[in-house]
Amino acid sequence: MPNSIDLNSDLGEGFGPYTFGSDEAMLSIVTSANIACGLHAGDPEIMAQTFALAADRGVSIGAHPGFPDLWGFGRRRIPFSTGEVERLIAYQIGAAAGIAALTGKRLSYVKTHGALANIAAEERSVADAIARAVRAVDPALALLATALTEQVRAGDAAGLQVYQEIYADRGYDQRGQLIPRGHPGALIEDIDFAARRALEMVERGAIVTDAGEALVTPIDSICVHGDSPHAVELAKRVRAVMQGAGVTLESFSS
Repeated sequence: MPNSIDLNSDLGEGFGPYTFGSDEAMLSIVTSANIACGLHAGDPEIMAQTFALAADRGVSIGAHPGFPDLWGFGRRRIPFSTGEVERLIAYQIGAAAGIAALTGKRLSYVKTHGALANIAAEERSVADAIARAVRAVDPALALLATALTEQVRAGDAAGLQVYQEIYADRGYDQRGQLIPRGHPGALIEDIDFAARRALEMVERGAIVTDAGEALVTPIDSICVHGDSPHAVELAKRVRAVMQGAGVTLESFSS
């Protein structure tokens, strides 16, 4: 079992006067924050506020680019070409880097959002497009990738520093892939079970599927979705369970 683990969440996902999630509370718990870049959610004001708050709390920051789909929160599949995906990623990283600079911070990593991340998990060409964009904008940026996916292999091939994450609040199928939203077992709402399962995966160094099979993988970070109804309570519980087991909560990019 590792001595330390990162705890991340997708934040800054409001838009204009509309708030979404409890960013301030989450930033008191997590060690890394994936900040929406304005296409699936977020805007310059929200990005600036979230980056500044993360800086105050000592939380590492990453860009969280997704499809330009405010209505669907970036969770609808849009048939962009790989070239279009590459430019979308570069565009959003640039926006995040610029706003982060205003708060005196630098981006540490990139983590893709929603449907775009799900496609990149299975389609190597899309994963390669994302990795190319990250490397072109700043090869020092790390890639936070869903464990056991094409994202990991594409990031490695591009020469990026790759960190692998698991999800505390999502179920996994027999391949170690996330069960699609809307399917049975996709969302884990039992806070105690989710936290215990996350610890089990960290201790075993493996994704535990819905059938109980353990698929070995490096695990560098645990994600708790910031938009879930019990996000704050779950993040607190995951943190407490990890610390109770002797695991330090620390950003992978610190």
